[in-house]
Parts: sequence; structure tokens; C-alpha cells
Amino acid sequence: MTASRGPRRAPRRRPFSSWSHFVGILLVTLALWLPASTDACDEIPRYESMKAKGNPVPPVSPGFAVEYECRPGYRLIVPLVRPTTTVCLADGTWAPPLQEACTRKSCPQLTEPLNGRVEGSFQFGSQANYSCNEGYNLVGTPVLHCQLAGDGNNVAWSGDPPQCEKILCQPPKQIENGIFSNSHKDIFEYNEVVTYSCKPSTGPDEYSLVGESRLICTGPNKWSSNPPECKVVKCPYPSLPDGTIVSGFGKKYYYKAEVQFECNQGYSLEGSRKIVCEANNAWVPEIPRCVKVVTSPPSTTPPILSPSVSTPPSTNPPISSVTGVFLGLIVLCCFMYHKKKRKGKTEGTAAYSTYQNKSSTPAQ
Repeated sequence: MTASRGPRRAPRRRPFSSWSHFVGILLVTLALWLPASTDACDEIPRYESMKAKGNPVPPVSPGFAVEYECRPGYRLIVPLVRPTTTVCLADGTWAPPLQEACTRKSCPQLTEPLNGRVEGSFQFGSQANYSCNEGYNLVGTPVLHCQLAGDGNNVAWSGDPPQCEKILCQPPKQIENGIFSNSHKDIFEYNEVVTYSCKPSTGPDEYSLVGESRLICTGPNKWSSNPPECKVVKCPYPSLPDGTIVSGFGKKYYYKAEVQFECNQGYSLEGSRKIVCEANNAWVPEIPRCVKVVTSPPSTTPPILSPSVSTPPSTNPPISSVTGVFLGLIVLCCFMYHKKKRKGKTEGTAAYSTYQNKSSTPAQ
């Protein structure tokens, strides 16, 4: 006995194929109705997401139909509501004018890494950027690109997603004549700090720590700076002729010792007032000098009146001139008085002499 079969279902037609078939018939009919013309379309319309099937080469004659398909990495927009075929018209234009009917394909969804994050778009032609939380290091490629796969049509990521690993440091280097804290540990975590110090010196001078005393784990086996040194740093006594030390007194001057100077009275300081003992056993900047201050004699040049200042002529003689005239008159009067007195005395003496001479002469 043969089992009865149910009614067979008609195969479903793809809407895109039916629509394209309808549009094709419509365009061909339209082309047949067009009047014959020698005009042609010089260019084939180009689109970002679509390309012409068969790669037609312009120029083409009126009535020439071009059907478009999606470029690699793109897919049709669903549901399809836009035509994908156009026809060259007699006036050199294309009808109907087409719009983008395809959209970008997407790469597989990416998940955020443990202790990290991913940002970006997953569509064809875009990229995804990976980063890690503080204290973690990214291992792998930080940027992935959504690109064409090996088949030339589908899309895939350019590599495997990276991972975020915890940042750890191995112990820093041991230094001569010095130690660092927690030196017994084999592994140091991110932002963990070690501190260096110098051992006591066995000689007459102490050790100085030259460099950074604190080192921080900032990356995988990466410390914030190189280890310091423990060595003797000693600068010579800072002698300053014609000057004196005002701060930083000491018998010995070791690393980072500071001294300040001032000059004696009558001297001027040339150079830096403060100097520091640096790692090369020298003062930086160099020790200054005290230079004697030379005083210039006062100027004897009479003052020059400004041209803009005008002194009105005085109608009265100055006091010094009046005094001079008065003294001159007194001297002149005294001189005349003494001269007159002397003249009278001379005349009296002469008369008396004459009288004596007459007296002594015998009478005739």
C-alpha cells in the first residue's frame, strides 16, 4: 500500500530576483520606445557599495542597460526597495537614478578582554582598539582591522584578540656599597617601590647616594630609573678671598652640600652667591670672586641748565655785588684818609726843618 503524500509547496521566490526581473523588462521596454539617436553616455555611474556587472566600457549607446551588484565586503540592504539597474537615455543621462543598495558587512562580535576593554566599530573597513586597565600590560596586537577574508568576499578580523596580563618586575640590580629594601623578594608588583641606601664607610669619608633613591615598578620588568651609586663625593674647601661664608659651615663638604657667600665691605660679588657640591667632586657653579669697588671722584663740571628753563633778568644787583662795592668804598676811604694824614705830617716836618735851619744860621 502506497502512502499518500501531502500537497507539494511551491518554492519561494526571492523578492530581489522578482523585482530585478520586473525592472529589467520595464527598462528594456523603455529602451525600445526611445527614438534612435547617435548620442551616447560617456561614463558609467559609479557607487561606493555597488559595481556594474560585466564591467562595461563607455561610451555606450542609448538604451544600454547596466545592472549593479554589491562590491566585496558589502551586502544587499534587506528588504530591498531600491532598483539596481539603470538605462542610458538619448540625452546622455541614466534612468532611473540609482542609490546605494548595499551596506557594509560586519566582522564577528568581539568581547572585552579580562582586565581591559575594546573600542571601535565592527563593520568592514573599520578597526577595533584594545587597551588594558592600570597595572596590566597588553600582550598581542592592540589594533585589529575588519578586512576581506581569504575568499575575497566575506570579512574577518586581521588577527587574534590580545590579552591583558598583570605587570610584574624582577628585583632591581644590587649596587656596590649599598642595599635596597625588600631585597629578599623574587617578584615585585606594579607601582611597588624599593628604596636604596648606602652602607657605612670603612674609611675616613662617608658614602654618598648619587642618583634616585626610590625606584618604582612601572612596566613589565621595567623600573622608573637606573639604580643609584654609593661612592665618596668630596669637594675642596670653598675659600673666598676678601669674602666670607655666611651659611653652610663645615670641615668637610660632601655630595649636595650647599654654601653661601658674601663679600667684605668695599667689594662686589661676581658669580653665584650659592654653590653646590656635585657628583664630580666639584662646586657647581664655580666659586665666585670678590672684586674691589672703585669709587670715582666727584664731578667738577658745572651744571648745565635745561634749555627749556628761562631765568628772567634781575633788575636788582645781587647781594654779593652790593657787599663788594660797599667794602671797596670803605677801603678807598681809608686809603684816602691815611694818604691825607701822611701828607699833612710830611708838610709839618718840612716846615719845622726849615725853621730849624733858619734858626741855626748866624745873623749878618
